Amino acid sequence: MNEEDKKVQLNVRISLETSRMLDEIVNYYQQNTKLGRIYKGDVLTDIIEKSFAVMKKQQNKRF
Repeated sequence: MNEEDKKVQLNVRISLETSRMLDEIVNYYQQNTKLGRIYKGDVLTDIIEKSFAVMKKQQNKRF
């Protein structure tokens, strides 16, 4: 099993409003992608990876 196949389970508390927003985002992904079933973990992973890339770009511009 390579590093990318390893997963950790997160147990986090979020507000009800944030949960509703996540549900709406998941629904949006589901309707606008052809990947089949989309899960909350997939959406969160995508959001985190994109945010991380933006952060790294901004950090590189400063130095």
